Amino acid sequence: MINTEHANFPRASFLRRLGAMIYDSLLAVAIYMFAGAIGFGVFAVLVSTGVLNSHGYEIMSDSLHNVPVYKGVYQLWLAITVASFYAIFWSKGGQTLGMRAWRLKVQHPNGQRISLITAYARVIWSLLGIGNLFILINSDKRALQDAMTRSEVVELSKEANEMRNW
Repeated sequence: MINTEHANFPRASFLRRLGAMIYDSLLAVAIYMFAGAIGFGVFAVLVSTGVLNSHGYEIMSDSLHNVPVYKGVYQLWLAITVASFYAIFWSKGGQTLGMRAWRLKVQHPNGQRISLITAYARVIWSLLGIGNLFILINSDKRALQDAMTRSEVVELSKEANEMRNW
């Protein structure tokens, strides 16, 4: 969906992005904790039913954190869950809750929404937010993830930020 009105908004500054990142980090931590609880619950059920071996550990969390395969799968689950938070919000409406509070939107330069694949690519290229530092050395206010995915983060007007169906 292309929204040509949003193609004319200015790119967001580093400080506005930082503000949104702080808001979103609180949500990301909550999602991480919730996903951790679900992942641990599934692991506990699999160990208690004998599907997975506890490898001699009496405490399940010791098994989860000390057996490399279990730990790797668990960490991958957590990373995918948190990445999906960002990717789904960016691809569906262009904004996370933090971005909405700071009137920011991610989109293609023509105002078109980014796809889910592009959103996941933005997550990877953002390098846990470090990609935003490129704005400080780049005169066109483009972060690394913007350049690598041909997208941008724009600062919306108050009226545009209140629109529900882009």
